[in-house]
Amino acid sequence: MSESRSRQNQDYKVRAVHCNYRASDEEVYEALKRATDPLDQAWAKLKKARRIAIKFNQDKMLKQLVMYENHRQQLVSDSVVRATLRLLRERTNAKLYCIDVSFYQVYAGAEKDSTTNIRHVLKEFDVEYVNGNVGDVRMVPVPGGGLMFDKYPLLSRAVDADAMISVQKLKNHAFMGVTLCLKNLFGITPTQPQGRPRFYYHHLVRMPYMLADLGRIYNPTLNIIDGLVGQAGEEWGKGDHPRICNTLIAGDQVIATDAVGSHLMGHDPQADWLTPPFHRDRNALLCAAEGGFGTVNLDEIDWQSEVQAPVGQFFTKTTDSQQTVTTWRRTTAEQALYYLDHRKELQDKYPGEYVLMQMGEVKWHDKSGVLDRSRRILSGDHPEQAMWFKYIDPEETEREHFEMYERTLQQIKALQQVA
Repeated sequence: MSESRSRQNQDYKVRAVHCNYRASDEEVYEALKRATDPLDQAWAKLKKARRIAIKFNQDKMLKQLVMYENHRQQLVSDSVVRATLRLLRERTNAKLYCIDVSFYQVYAGAEKDSTTNIRHVLKEFDVEYVNGNVGDVRMVPVPGGGLMFDKYPLLSRAVDADAMISVQKLKNHAFMGVTLCLKNLFGITPTQPQGRPRFYYHHLVRMPYMLADLGRIYNPTLNIIDGLVGQAGEEWGKGDHPRICNTLIAGDQVIATDAVGSHLMGHDPQADWLTPPFHRDRNALLCAAEGGFGTVNLDEIDWQSEVQAPVGQFFTKTTDSQQTVTTWRRTTAEQALYYLDHRKELQDKYPGEYVLMQMGEVKWHDKSGVLDRSRRILSGDHPEQAMWFKYIDPEETEREHFEMYERTLQQIKALQQVA
């Protein structure tokens, strides 16, 4: 069975091909070649590029790896990495480098480079590995203005590339519903001290819009989803719910590619918060499309697939009740707007510090922004009240868009009136 909605005049092109998960490296290469060959606009740009940065979903402590036969269940498989690099070596003369920021080096004490699971394949193709944990960082504006912030502290080696490629695993995400090529870009966001703490952006209300902003900044030229073996339920965990999907997906626009990927998972890419799998927050793909970047409407994409949706039974694990999540989102927005109303006095009292605000009070503050305890614990006697995380910058360099919090409250109010 196959699906196709080919439109010759569409701006976005996506292809999904069948490839058995037990295929040889050569067979995986041939399948990925078949998926990427039609992406003329992507190859035209890649051939002109002098520097191509590649973000593979691959960083993990070795002891935490989950394997399904010869595949990393939660990370891109060697055969897909190898096929991607082979195609790039054959069709471009660019300097290739793989770039990543290891969560585990910052927050789990992992040794430098010890979590780079594809280093052996990078060496095969003479591809440099750029450790973003120690790279140069600068404030980068979102083209046309951001949805959540106007500027982000990002790695120079990432934003200076002539082209970016995102290669991701097909899997669900407990916080964002799905984690595909757009969410993969979050993995090159620098952490403190040069950047922001990971949980500054991995935050209710902020994250969907922040991911949309990252997509616009990096605008990956080529997007590849490894769907040979995937995972339902959540992005990490113990590796429950493996999914053998026997597919590879490639596209020339990140939101359109992820929209087709979501569809093949059995999800509606136009769905929003409270519609599965988006239990926790808004659909980042939809936020991006609403902001004028890409589309989640399959009728607006030139896409063809050799596999039929759904390629597996995908779902998102829920950790908290709908009522709890709704309260958290509402109180997150309320605290942000409280800060806006009291910004001057808070900036005078906590300049250059990170604060956690709850119920109109600063419950925690620190210059490093490193949280040594979960916000579930820091919330104390009011676990139902969200704790809003903010860097107090009197100059407001990042320029947060507080209207998104107002919009969140309006959305919640409208849903409650319908209920």
